[in-house]
Amino acid sequence: MSIIRQRFADGSDVPMRLLYSSRSWDEIIYREELAELDARGGGFELVQTLTRRQPPVWTGYSRRIDRDMLQEVAFPVDQSPLAYVCGPTALVELAANLLVELGYAPDRVKTERFGPTG
Repeated sequence: MSIIRQRFADGSDVPMRLLYSSRSWDEIIYREELAELDARGGGFELVQTLTRRQPPVWTGYSRRIDRDMLQEVAFPVDQSPLAYVCGPTALVELAANLLVELGYAPDRVKTERFGPTG
């Protein structure tokens, strides 16, 4: 969230897409702020997936992050995109490995893990 806030504070128009996975609508952290920033545009786009429960009018993804989803959402590799992957270790490992399989340069995939360490 700090990266997104800083991007807006700097007035950047560099394209940025956040793929945000949550279990349910009620568990989306910063839900209102993210929706407001997404509505502003300016090169920022919010893409969400809810893995367990979706509200009746849900239009986002309804599954865990997978190869097909990343292929649809990730920036094309010919743009030399930079990806930040943050979350529990299993999610981070999966998403980072899939991005590399899709052609992202390994040094352009930055990771941060949180949660139990073992």
